[in-house]
Amino acid sequence: MSEPGKDLKEAVGRKASLLQTVSAVAWGFFGVRRGKDHANDVAKLNPVHLIIAGVLGAALFVLVLVLLVRWVISSGVAGA
Repeated sequence: MSEPGKDLKEAVGRKASLLQTVSAVAWGFFGVRRGKDHANDVAKLNPVHLIIAGVLGAALFVLVLVLLVRWVISSGVAGA
């Protein structure tokens, strides 16, 4: 029987590049991922890095939407 928390320690110790992590998060937001690539991500990516990249990606997405809406409203394109 394995030591409790060994799998978690192994997962957190994974070293993947920043580009690989950002790419996996971007494909996750897009909603399209091949099964082979998903299995590769599970084996290589650090779950803590994925969570951080996901939260930052979501915040950036919301910020871009807010800025886009503010720009459309201030430019008068929205009408009336």
